[in-house]
Amino acid sequence: MKAGIVGLPNVGKSTLFNCLSNAKAQSANFPFCTIEPNIGVVNVPDARLQKLEALVNPERVLPATVEIVDIAGLVKGASKGEGLGNQFLGNIRETDAILHVLRCFDNDNIIHVDGNVDPIRDKETIDMELQLKDLETVDKKLDKVKRAAKTGNKEAQKEEAVLLKLKAGLEAGISVRALEFSDEDQEEFVKPAQLITAKPVMYVCNVDEESAVSGNAYVDLVRENVKDENAEVLVLAVGTEADITELDDYEERQMFLADIGLDEPGSAKLIRSAYKLLNQQTYFTAGVKEVRAWTVNVGATGPQAAGVIHTDFEKGFIRAEVIAYEDYVAFGSEAKVKEAGKMRVEGKNYIVKDGDVMHFLFNV
Repeated sequence: MKAGIVGLPNVGKSTLFNCLSNAKAQSANFPFCTIEPNIGVVNVPDARLQKLEALVNPERVLPATVEIVDIAGLVKGASKGEGLGNQFLGNIRETDAILHVLRCFDNDNIIHVDGNVDPIRDKETIDMELQLKDLETVDKKLDKVKRAAKTGNKEAQKEEAVLLKLKAGLEAGISVRALEFSDEDQEEFVKPAQLITAKPVMYVCNVDEESAVSGNAYVDLVRENVKDENAEVLVLAVGTEADITELDDYEERQMFLADIGLDEPGSAKLIRSAYKLLNQQTYFTAGVKEVRAWTVNVGATGPQAAGVIHTDFEKGFIRAEVIAYEDYVAFGSEAKVKEAGKMRVEGKNYIVKDGDVMHFLFNV
């Protein structure tokens, strides 16, 4: 699962990507600096992992990860192939969620492609380009479906009705994620269309250091503008985050954060939020060889969770031994959890909960 960082040129996307992945994507003061998308695999910060490590004392610890893609800056006309539009839009299509970076700071030394800072206009520019690209996709599908619908094909007629609703929404400047469909229509027609504006989105307001804790007037405008989108707005001083990642010493980083009023880097909150945006959750395995966080979709069953470790585990799944994270910590070890009768045995229909400590029994 991948989250793609999008935005206009020079809003701080590549600097943010560098903070998140410690990869050094080229960061320069002009558009189209990032042409090929940079991909970073980022560890998901999780205090539960450290707690389990302290209790189990394993040989190694492996955190969950999330893939972040830095996509080059979009410009007006991208949907018609302006700049490197088609390539950028193709890169966005391949991601599962969108981190939309908006510039919410003034700095005369950093050029804005439209001449002045206006996060709402910037958001609308990107939205429009993505909506136009989706409209093109919907129109192509409609051309095919209409012919079948005219012959009386009931399934084609249902799809045509959904596509016409999508078309009307997009033409009115409404992203697909803000349109309402029945669960059946969503699964059968909307999801398979792979529309860009159907992807979940989080708005990242890039602010100056003084606004890192409580935001500023630009952020207030963004919050008001997106209040009906059911989207998270995260405030991040990307330049300051970049300075923090340059510090090797943990104590120095903590002092820097305390000075600006933060208890942890904003990038850590962003990674966790991106993980949730992708509809992901974590379960753990804990043994002397390894304590590890595994990623599964919210709603995954026991066999599906086992399959993340190895496909054979899913095929031959017999049962799962499950300990709630809170019980593991409260009792201090697997043996004491068993003694207290707090270990559960779950079958194929068990829905995994975030934080479960699991052990699978399988037979192939």
